[in-house]
Amino acid sequence: MTRTVLVAGANGFVGSHTLEALQAMEGVETIALVRDPKRLAPGFAGQIRQGDIRDEGFVRRALEGVDAVCVCAAWTSAWGHAEASREFFLEPTLAFLDAAVEKGVKRVVFPSSTTARVLRALPPGRLRGAPACVWPHMANVLRIEDRMRSLAERGASMVALRLGLFVGGRYGLGMLPILLPRLATHLAPWVGKGRTALPLIAGQDAGRAMALAAISEGLAGYSTIDVVGREIPTAREVLGFLHQAYGYPLPHFAVSFPMAYAFGRLMEAVSRITPWDPFISRSIVLLLEETAASNDQARRLLGYEPEVHWKDAVRAQLSEMRRDRVRGLRMARPIPAPFASGGAAG
Repeated sequence: MTRTVLVAGANGFVGSHTLEALQAMEGVETIALVRDPKRLAPGFAGQIRQGDIRDEGFVRRALEGVDAVCVCAAWTSAWGHAEASREFFLEPTLAFLDAAVEKGVKRVVFPSSTTARVLRALPPGRLRGAPACVWPHMANVLRIEDRMRSLAERGASMVALRLGLFVGGRYGLGMLPILLPRLATHLAPWVGKGRTALPLIAGQDAGRAMALAAISEGLAGYSTIDVVGREIPTAREVLGFLHQAYGYPLPHFAVSFPMAYAFGRLMEAVSRITPWDPFISRSIVLLLEETAASNDQARRLLGYEPEVHWKDAVRAQLSEMRRDRVRGLRMARPIPAPFASGGAAG
């Protein structure tokens, strides 16, 4: 039986890799929902539905004849920008989920984050602020998970894949573009002595997991599934590799998590009167918290086996960044253009 899977945001990091993984599977008809078909990876042979996910009429038309949806379209920010995150990420995604259920889509897959698991588990007061203030984007990820849980009560199969920290080709916002310029200043500290795990995941593995979640049998109701890479290094191992292979300096001093959150909050306040992103924010510190994520559930429910070693993914991303002469990226994507000239579909 052929299944029709639509990938919303098929030009983005997760979406493009999901599209490639689906194309390699037998019995799957793939549809790319994008605002700019020219940015699709070469060789895509499926259907294209062009438009903006903020256009409710377009979304309803795009969902016709679809069995499963991978909702990869997102506007992201690694700190602040609460209003933009609400307008360009939260509200369009919630509306998309509602429309998918109304259209009778059998399976909806959303790329959540292992950091969402951390946020739900941290004790009160650890962040020195509510999630909505500390990291609006991640707080909205939690709201999207909550809506998925609610929609599953209406009989839909909703899967929130809690993906690890993105590394690899087709870079965008992510750990390395944020981390590297800060390491280069010699001012970045070890947080928690660098002992916590960094659950890095390559784009190929993230895309494969999304594709498997879209077509796997036996998933019903609402599911959250951790998906990480082949090995899970500690922060100390990752920074040690960057030091040995690329010459980035190691931190010269260490701070506790409470001290790091307090300093991040101060830097966020200072950034309100400067044109620069904060040197450190509470969201960056949050990325360094222990996730305790594993692939056990993904193996059992999806048959997922990661293939890309984190060092190879790091090498691929740094190669692209050097090719494009990118030393670091800002911590928020540009604000999407109006409907007339393209939107947030990614």
